[in-house]
Amino acid sequence: MRRTIALAAGLALAVPVLTSAPQASAAPAAGPCYVQAGALTASSDTMDRYVVATSPATVEPVTVMAKQAFGGRSVSLSSQWVWDDDFGDEMSLSGHIVSGGVMYQADQWVQKGTGGKVTSSSLTRIGGGWDVFRTLTQSWSLDDPSWRVYALRNDGTLFRWHVNPTNDGAEHWEAAGSYAGFSAVKAVTLLSRTSTYDTLLATTRGGALYTIHIPLSMPLKPVVKAVRSSTWQGFETLMASRCGQYGTLLLGIDKDSGSGYLYAVGHANGTATVINSLGKAPATFGDPVDFSWGSVVDPPLFGE
Repeated sequence: MRRTIALAAGLALAVPVLTSAPQASAAPAAGPCYVQAGALTASSDTMDRYVVATSPATVEPVTVMAKQAFGGRSVSLSSQWVWDDDFGDEMSLSGHIVSGGVMYQADQWVQKGTGGKVTSSSLTRIGGGWDVFRTLTQSWSLDDPSWRVYALRNDGTLFRWHVNPTNDGAEHWEAAGSYAGFSAVKAVTLLSRTSTYDTLLATTRGGALYTIHIPLSMPLKPVVKAVRSSTWQGFETLMASRCGQYGTLLLGIDKDSGSGYLYAVGHANGTATVINSLGKAPATFGDPVDFSWGSVVDPPLFGE
């Protein structure tokens, strides 16, 4: 049975008190919102844990999704990963990684109940030159066979690709524009995906928090709006999950201290956006690479 995302009937942004935490083995069909936080360890184990919007915030015990998933290969960047456990005694995992400056499409089959035993896996080379990129953000939805990928180059140029599956299961990547001017950006996550635009949420080294609204039309012309002007510089990683019809649950990770902080974020509206802190997550986020998990039945993000 596929696990489904736990959507509150409506995120009570002014009073962030959510109850009924999920079990470690499966998320509930209804209950509190959560971020499903993933990580890759130094030995290429793929990890999973739920950071839950209870009051105070709680974290379910970390579990191993895939043991030594890349054979000890060093990974510098990872996209969001998607999992599907509706395959009997096996579960499929899929995502994109950057290793040695090369982008790979990664697919794995894991046997359930074995602590992450990988029964088969593949790494399909997408292309080289990825050592100059520092963020990797994926916009994906079950109801659309194609998706978008955004990556921020070290010089502050944001690139977009349209990705389409081919008949043989591979991927066709098509460049879909670039835009300079984001050299101050530190962390990026997807905030919203619709049929006409994507919205990224980004922090800067100076502490600001911005939305980057990107219409799907060409040429690529982002619209940047300030959400907060200070205090967000500590986060090297952001993860977002949908909570209710318009709300977003946001996890910010400070890699220097290994700390994670949870926020309830209202529908983005510039500096009028409601953000309530749910506090520090009781866990240490110390693995080299962080990413978010999504299941095949998750609704698309709609934070703006």
